Amino acid sequence: MSLREKIEALINKTEFTHSDREIFEEFRIALREGKIRAAEKDSQGRWQVNVWVKQGILLGFRMGKMVKMSKDTETFVFFDKETYPLRPVFLEDKIRIVPGGTTIRDGAYVAQNVVLMPPCYINVGAYVDEATMIDSHALVGSCAQIGKRVHVSAAAQIGGVLEPVNANPVIIEDECLIGGNAGIYEGVIVRKRAVIGSGVILTSSTPVFDLIKQKIYRSEGADKPLEIPEGAVVVQGSRAVKNEFGKEHGLSIYAPIIVKYRDEKTDASTRLEDYLR
Repeated sequence: MSLREKIEALINKTEFTHSDREIFEEFRIALREGKIRAAEKDSQGRWQVNVWVKQGILLGFRMGKMVKMSKDTETFVFFDKETYPLRPVFLEDKIRIVPGGTTIRDGAYVAQNVVLMPPCYINVGAYVDEATMIDSHALVGSCAQIGKRVHVSAAAQIGGVLEPVNANPVIIEDECLIGGNAGIYEGVIVRKRAVIGSGVILTSSTPVFDLIKQKIYRSEGADKPLEIPEGAVVVQGSRAVKNEFGKEHGLSIYAPIIVKYRDEKTDASTRLEDYLR
């Protein structure tokens, strides 16, 4: 049986044997090594969810028992499911982890030459590709997919989408820059080389206004999530509330705006990242 078939055979179980736990251990190691992932791009450039992988991650929560994860000699104590300990990391992994409180949950894939600034958190099922930087106080949520040479800036939140299992996770493609305090949630896809400005919030219900192409990008349900176009530069904006009450009080509501597409000037302003690695 394939690993997929083994996991699918366990999905509806409520009691687990030692052999079942060995299968889950094999699954978690495959996630850690990047051999399987929660979503993958097909030959047409479309991201497809691997439902069975997300089901396997949920299985681990059901299978696990709450245990004390910290050592008796430590004053900082914590408790979690035994099936999701901290990810083992070795010098040979070539992951740069700067001291100061960063945590990677096991079942997350972190590639070589990734830089993790303290403290950041990478949850189970996440995939962080080569030469990416996850900055201080940033979150990479469960099943989020982060491409190569991405910078997730300080305090940015890349939301996790574990349930429903057929829902697209948040995806950040290669060479994107995610600004400080930005938040990307609910299955939004950020195509390669896009720049998400500081403080920009993107969700499945957020319309994005493109000043250059004079278009509005929206999610059209689970089968067509909100996508930020390749190379787009998105900043915070607002639009006027046009009813009488809004006009009377000068109200406006938040609206992310694409103000340009990446050019040489944008590339020059982000090139500093190469020196930090």
